Amino acid sequence: MGEPLIELIDVRKSFGAAPVLSGVSFALEKGETFVIMGGSGSGKTVTLRLAAGLIRPDSGQVRAFGRNLERLSEEELLPVRRRMGYVFQGAALFDSLTVYENVAYSLREHTDLGEAEIRGQVIRFLGLVGLNGDVLSLLPAELSGGMRKRVGIARALIGAPEVILFDEPTAGLDPTNAKLVVELIEQVHAGVCDSSIVVTHDLDLTKTIADRVAILIDGRFAALGPVGGVLQTHDPLVQAFLTGEAR
Repeated sequence: MGEPLIELIDVRKSFGAAPVLSGVSFALEKGETFVIMGGSGSGKTVTLRLAAGLIRPDSGQVRAFGRNLERLSEEELLPVRRRMGYVFQGAALFDSLTVYENVAYSLREHTDLGEAEIRGQVIRFLGLVGLNGDVLSLLPAELSGGMRKRVGIARALIGAPEVILFDEPTAGLDPTNAKLVVELIEQVHAGVCDSSIVVTHDLDLTKTIADRVAILIDGRFAALGPVGGVLQTHDPLVQAFLTGEAR
């Protein structure tokens, strides 16, 4: 194995007097889907935002593509972030922009492509997530929750990231749309971006997509390892979470 794509080493993070993470460590290897599970407010999204360099740790190291992110300026972080795609829980689309403008945004901002090339890329990546040209002129408010999630995935993929970060990809979706998003994540892993970190409380999603899984409880990983071993552990804290008692 080569150097991990993303690595957190003994990372701690508090907001005010409230500790959120109390010594979290993991490494994402190339070709791996690493899932972080935890209850609401457990620090899953904070961990993902640290991995993306969107926030800084109070202590510990955050490394991505061989660089220590906590040491970088905002300007130095930009090219590192461009190597990642981030799918926010609520899709985080620009409300005043059409689907086309949302997906095209990063290409317009960070490349020299002409508009015809950008349009071709937008149509291609929307097609990859199961959407056709009918949605190009729609605003986010005109989309269903499942469609917004898929547009968010297309926007994250269009920059050809080496790692994609998913924040609660099935949250708020009905079972049919959740199943579509799970299938889409599998397709992305197989054909577009083979390395990802997924934070979720969705056990079915974890069983379907994870190579390794970590269970975040009380600011630390109560378990971390291959998905089969972690889900079958006899640790009472982990079992309480998995059976719903700790949520």
